[in-house]
Amino acid sequence: MKQGQTVFRLTVKAVVLAATCSFSLPAVAQENAGSYLAARHAAIGNDFAAAALYYEKSLREDPGNPALLDNLLSAQISLGRIEAAAMTAQSMLDSGIESQIGNLVLSAVATKTGNWAEIMDRFEAGQTISPLVDGLTQAWTALGRGEMSAAIESFDAVIETEGMGVYGRYHKALALAVVGDYEGADAILSAPTRGGAAYSARAAIAHAKILSQLGRNEDALANLDAVFGEVRDPTIIELRNRLEAGEILPYDVINTAQQGIGEISFMVAGLLRGETPDSYTLLYARVAEYLDPANTSALITSADLLERLERYELADEAFARIAPSDPAFSAAELGRVDVLRKAGKNDTAVEVAQSLARSHADLPHVHAKLGDMLRFVERFDEAITAYDTALSLYPKTDTSRWFVYYTRAITHHHIDQWTQAEADFRAALELNPNQPQVLNYLGYSLVERNEKLDEALEMIEKAVETEPENGAIVDSLGWVYFQLGRYDDAVEPMEKAASLEATDPIINDHLGDVYWAVGREVEATFQWNRALSFDPDEELADRIRLKLEIGLDSVLEREGTELIKLANDDG
Repeated sequence: MKQGQTVFRLTVKAVVLAATCSFSLPAVAQENAGSYLAARHAAIGNDFAAAALYYEKSLREDPGNPALLDNLLSAQISLGRIEAAAMTAQSMLDSGIESQIGNLVLSAVATKTGNWAEIMDRFEAGQTISPLVDGLTQAWTALGRGEMSAAIESFDAVIETEGMGVYGRYHKALALAVVGDYEGADAILSAPTRGGAAYSARAAIAHAKILSQLGRNEDALANLDAVFGEVRDPTIIELRNRLEAGEILPYDVINTAQQGIGEISFMVAGLLRGETPDSYTLLYARVAEYLDPANTSALITSADLLERLERYELADEAFARIAPSDPAFSAAELGRVDVLRKAGKNDTAVEVAQSLARSHADLPHVHAKLGDMLRFVERFDEAITAYDTALSLYPKTDTSRWFVYYTRAITHHHIDQWTQAEADFRAALELNPNQPQVLNYLGYSLVERNEKLDEALEMIEKAVETEPENGAIVDSLGWVYFQLGRYDDAVEPMEKAASLEATDPIINDHLGDVYWAVGREVEATFQWNRALSFDPDEELADRIRLKLEIGLDSVLEREGTELIKLANDDG
């Protein structure tokens, strides 16, 4: 969202979270210890499938163990196995174990089957989730039973609860739209400065469709512009195009009480992001996608969280569930490219990127992503072609093109096309003059080529000013000093770079060279040995071993160069 857009975010503990299960580590029988330890190890690594398997095995030996049940419940939800999780939650309930997440899952399954009476019975029995979730769920349940007056009364009760008003008003607006009261929904969502309701990106989309239903496409467009600005999100682009064409958009964000209850979990997941561990936020996102499979935002949220948790195959599965007809499909496929690459499935990642470039040939960022993936697998000529296509599609006014020039420059550099690489680096700087990564890469490359060293120094100094804690950039500053023969000046930045990137073999090797140049040969030897311990590539490793054997001066002499002797050096 644009800076200045009002966004409401309340204290999570006060509004969303109730007292959750908090168990000490369970006592396990000796014969069951292996399964439990395997489950714990899997859970710590976010390997939900293995964790579920081993917790189930442990529970066969210790059926009523509260912590085992609670951990199994979380693993099942994380896998998207909501109905299996509901069985676990019911077992916990039958054993007298209270669980906020267990109650959430049981409520979700009852919602999915339209068993509104069961939901209310569970609330009356004290099976609560949190004040906000409970209040909104009861309101949507009343709507599901066809009791609109009771639903409005329940929404109003949430609105009147301190700290919960904006969320109550948002859901009330959605409920009014479900029953066709678009004027009432707009009145809430149009409140001054959005103070009437929590106003998220999803709320803005819902509001645009509500305005379109009222025949106010121009107002809908103005609202989208105010919220999203120049964001090039495919969903927003499609909405704008349809509104500009005069189409009356169907209101399809929330059409049923089930989707409304799913929206509660999705909203809570959004509130929790950054406030609680990703593994906990994922539980709400999974429930949201279970209740509303059409909510692609929930799917993408789950996929993003799974990627952050390094469960790349599960993230791929979530991204892949978004249909090709959905406006978010291209974003989801780009997400798949990233997680497939991180999972080591490079060939599949390239295939997905190539397929997307064919099906969405007009999207420049798709071709840029294809270029990135081809560059990653060292298919450099093909990568350059993809970058060429991307740059031909970007509007000339789009300054974000700098990144494509930058990545194409890197690709040219990899295949020793320096003239083209330098031109692209400079094109990137024309669009983004103070971009530290570009300044550093170009400056460092010039140093390595022993060209334009004064300009290179100026570039790198500017990059360091922007990112003084970036080890690679600080290393470049030290290295340009070294190349200029300013060895004493090189010591401080090179030592800092080595402290920032302690396990980088190149930086440690550079520090060794600097130490040697200033006569600190014992320390140089230590740094070169240290660099070797961090698994440098074979070419660098061979050069380091040679320096350890005969010294830097002799190595440079063999290479046809030498350490620079400044005019004021002794001797």
